[in-house]
Amino acid sequence: MKKLLQLFILILGISVSAQIQAPQPSPSAKVEQVVGLTTVTLDYSRPAMRGRTIFGDLVPFGEIWRTGANENTVIGFSDDVEIQGQTLKAGKYAIYTIPNKDSWDVMFYKSTNNWGNPQNWDDSMVALKAKAEVVEMPMEMQSFTILIDELTDDGANLNFLWENTVAYLQFSVPTDAKTMASIDRVMSGPGAGDFYAAAAYYHDADKDLNKAWDWINKATEANPNAYWMLRKKSLIAADLGKKDEAIAAAKKSLAAAEKAGNKDYVKMNKDSLAEWGAK
Repeated sequence: MKKLLQLFILILGISVSAQIQAPQPSPSAKVEQVVGLTTVTLDYSRPAMRGRTIFGDLVPFGEIWRTGANENTVIGFSDDVEIQGQTLKAGKYAIYTIPNKDSWDVMFYKSTNNWGNPQNWDDSMVALKAKAEVVEMPMEMQSFTILIDELTDDGANLNFLWENTVAYLQFSVPTDAKTMASIDRVMSGPGAGDFYAAAAYYHDADKDLNKAWDWINKATEANPNAYWMLRKKSLIAADLGKKDEAIAAAKKSLAAAEKAGNKDYVKMNKDSLAEWGAK
């Protein structure tokens, strides 16, 4: 009985302590910044100076640093970016650095689930390594800070600030390529998917079926084996009283659906063909 009571008190103590909330010494931060047309995200922790000498002491020169505290500092890019003539693929990376007095090595590491530095550093996991310039600040930054700044349409700086040091690394984003692709796509007119979406909406909302018929024909001309488009064409034709066209489209949709292995569309087309008296 005494042991059971002791166990109960221990469990109660753990339960109570788990409810205590207190500020973290290195609070977490989340940053999201759009650069041109590219979204850049940052998740990191922010240790404070607390009267300590940082670079060359707490953070030794010439050694790999986790670049923050606690879990990995993680950066994400929605597009491929360019850094010092190298391409970094879209995705998320842990940031590790090797601070030195005059420059930092910045490494984008493919594994992001380490706590601090990897137990076994793997050079093959370094997606890109670049050199950041260092500038001395006229004032002290008490909390470690990462900024995405000096924004232009085509790029920005990734700035690491702490103590009286800022290390900055420029990166470029594919704004021009994305914009030109968007212009070309829009200026070339609607695509098959646009015509299909418009036709489907007009049909399902009981709007102008003649317009829907025109648009679905343009969609299926561009995608003659798209069974879902052919299915919609058969339904529009049937509602317009175009029985022969409805049967022809349903047969094409059935054949394409069978080839794709889509049993739902196979059944729907067979049911419609039977309803329309197809031979």
